[in-house]
Amino acid sequence: MKNTNTDKIVVAMSGGVDSSVAAALLKQSGRQVVGISLQLWNYATDSTERFGTCCSLDDLGDARRVADRVGIPFYILNMEKEFKEKVVDYFVSEYLEARTPIPCTLCNQRLKFDHLISRAEGFGYKRVATGHYALIVNDEATGRFTIKRGKDRSRDQSYFLFNLSQEQLSRLEFPLGDTDKKEVRRMAKELGLTVADKAESREICFVPDNDYASFIEQRVSEESFREGNIVNTVGEVLGKHRGYPAFTIGQRKGLNLGGLKEPHYVTAIDPDKNEITVGLKSGLYRREFFANKVNWCLPRQEVFEAQVQIRYLHNGSTARVTPISGERVRVEFLEPQLSITPGQSAVFYLNDCIVGGGWIE
Repeated sequence: MKNTNTDKIVVAMSGGVDSSVAAALLKQSGRQVVGISLQLWNYATDSTERFGTCCSLDDLGDARRVADRVGIPFYILNMEKEFKEKVVDYFVSEYLEARTPIPCTLCNQRLKFDHLISRAEGFGYKRVATGHYALIVNDEATGRFTIKRGKDRSRDQSYFLFNLSQEQLSRLEFPLGDTDKKEVRRMAKELGLTVADKAESREICFVPDNDYASFIEQRVSEESFREGNIVNTVGEVLGKHRGYPAFTIGQRKGLNLGGLKEPHYVTAIDPDKNEITVGLKSGLYRREFFANKVNWCLPRQEVFEAQVQIRYLHNGSTARVTPISGERVRVEFLEPQLSITPGQSAVFYLNDCIVGGGWIE
């Protein structure tokens, strides 16, 4: 592992195996390491204890035990207020606008890295590390920083990091970028970390039982979450929905439509009419879309071809990216893609490195 110009580094510890091994590796390399966990959500306010695995009270306990085992100072930073304002409220408001949000991306940009970098400076440390599966690259031609896909493509998390600023990227390290998950678990066992076999979850950390529809319903007015029509592409009423924020483009489950010869999927959501349109899977394919609030890791080009990824589990596909006015771009895929969903991120890659990315309109 390459040392930077300073040996001091703060590592974000979620209580999972990845950040735990990242902390251990940094300590083994001779760095002066401080572990910090973020307390983001008051889980006691919900009636169930089944949450996604990230920053729960149990996770904070696991992080503390790992820090003791590794032999580094450890602190917990309470950020419940900021998390609600910048992540949870955004999550709810996006569904009310018929968009499908990615809370992890906003949490990374607006909360975790900003505050961790600030707290690191309070300790007199300039560097921050996390357990993300990605790599930070300094582009020789431009001197700018960008993010490269991690070695373990099945775990690559670069998609969630496209929105980081140059200042943030210049301070960050991802020690696991050149590793895969199996190797990380093996190292955790060798190090005697109690989290070596800890299960992981890709669910939203603050939503009980991954039931985001009920989570939203409890936090909005009855007028915003009420029964409405489900119609087909010619406007015929096929049934009723419980509330449009409970649905997303491409969704099939929960429609409760009987008597149809073929499966139907959500193809459009109209919050003004409180109406959901459904159709056949073929109606979900599109070739072109617009994205806004684009963040350029590398210098903006006039027109270029890139591999464009439109959701976390999308493999990416070749598209022409054309910057237009302001921070908007038009993206035209060579082949139609399934379920291009407003609110999700579109991230542009060249040679596995992020050129930029924005939010799908």
